[in-house]
Amino acid sequence: MDKLIYTAMTGAKELFGRQAAVAHNLANAVTTGFRAEEHRLRAVPVVSQALPTRVFAVEASIADDFTPGPLTHTGRSLDVAVQGQGWIALAMPDGSEAYTRNGSLEVNVNGVLQTRGGVPVQGDGGPISIPPDNEITISKDGVISLKSSSGAQNVVTQVGTIKVANPAEADLVRGADGLFRLRGGGAAEADPGAQLASGFLEGSNVNVVDQLVSMISLARQYETQLKLLTTAEQNDRSAAQLLASR
Repeated sequence: MDKLIYTAMTGAKELFGRQAAVAHNLANAVTTGFRAEEHRLRAVPVVSQALPTRVFAVEASIADDFTPGPLTHTGRSLDVAVQGQGWIALAMPDGSEAYTRNGSLEVNVNGVLQTRGGVPVQGDGGPISIPPDNEITISKDGVISLKSSSGAQNVVTQVGTIKVANPAEADLVRGADGLFRLRGGGAAEADPGAQLASGFLEGSNVNVVDQLVSMISLARQYETQLKLLTTAEQNDRSAAQLLASR
């Protein structure tokens, strides 16, 4: 009885958390560069001499799906997508480095190249500054070139290179802000072989059909756990009645 109650109780709790994760994935099905999140459960016995039959269902791991998403042509000069493996490096306010696949960039009022969320893009020598009144071109290797929109228009100037790193997927951990960081901290080395596609954005890798099927399956599993709790309650009531009648 104890094993049934504790397995069903903790299973229902963790399934509810998995439903929240699937809902989070569905909410980001159109978020640029988003990586789907997966939750896995396992049964763990309670280590106790007094409770030898009780088992908990706990979250075994949280995994990220690093499958690349589809590329969409935008034609915008400040939109870039990483082709294949790799991450755009960002210079965080605390001096650390974070990584994203969302290449929808912009230039702020101070001329700093940043994400839509206001985080500066990491260059080969720190954040990249873009002078005003220039046409911006980003090459495959991340080099940013400027051509003046007035004056000597045939002069092309390079102002920096977007850092694209390619750390091992096992070393990456997702932060609360949705950005990825190295598990042990620090910064990854730039990958000279990584390439960017200018004028493109990478879509979310969430498969909406799979996530909807998963949501239905989890809802049914949750209902099963609740039915097991009801069954355990009925068995306990019947046992109590039998003992009381003796």
